Amino acid sequence: MDKERLYLWCGYPDDVADEAARDGCALILNEDERARWKAFRFEKHRREYLTSCALARFALSQYHSLAPEAWRFQVNAYGKPSPDPECGLRFNLSNSPGLVVCLIAHGNEVGVDLEPYERAEEIARLSETVFSPLELAQLEELHGSEKTDWALSLWTLKEAYLKARGTGLSLPLNKFSFLFGGAAGIRLELDSCLEDRAERWRFCLLDRAGHRIAIAVDRADASDLQFFETRPPLAAAIRIARGREVWYPLQPTGLDSTDSPAQVRRT
Repeated sequence: MDKERLYLWCGYPDDVADEAARDGCALILNEDERARWKAFRFEKHRREYLTSCALARFALSQYHSLAPEAWRFQVNAYGKPSPDPECGLRFNLSNSPGLVVCLIAHGNEVGVDLEPYERAEEIARLSETVFSPLELAQLEELHGSEKTDWALSLWTLKEAYLKARGTGLSLPLNKFSFLFGGAAGIRLELDSCLEDRAERWRFCLLDRAGHRIAIAVDRADASDLQFFETRPPLAAAIRIARGREVWYPLQPTGLDSTDSPAQVRRT
């Protein structure tokens, strides 16, 4: 494992509709996970949960000698899992009925969040309850699809930061802001009450399978991401070829302050 690199793994809940794939995934779950999987009322939620558990176990085993079924986890006070015992690996999951992702790093805290494109308008309607005054002011400068698209990016960025911090929604959403424009392209501003430094974080926005994905990593020089998928879960890994990802804040040669969110993301 390259300790300077991040690894993003994708799994697809619809793939476990296949009986053999479903049974293979179930075999590597522990007893509690299997009980929770079976307790879900709706099939789409069972597939989503099974894919999440199997993907995390399978992906972690690509960077450690433990077999997928051998992993044990502990959770912090806010529910963020980590390997038990400590092995140096950090990971975070995000899931929807259509896509599951697992982000893995060595030694640096990470957070990942995804949302399907169709949630963009719903998030925009809820903007006053989830965004900071500074974020709302920038949103008001945008119109139409550009406004809803940036609302989707904002929410995933905020969720990724909270998940990397390991605090869930215990941090006040209006006390930190992701702002577009300027040399940074996208920058993070934090209220002093959060007891954190914005300069230690780096962020990335991606699109995959009809979803917006945001990544947060506690490393100011993060810039190297490898992207994999396994279809169905536990199948041989497939490396996803992509262009070079854009990480924020940009280096000093970044964008002009007039750039819109769409222009920022196209860089």
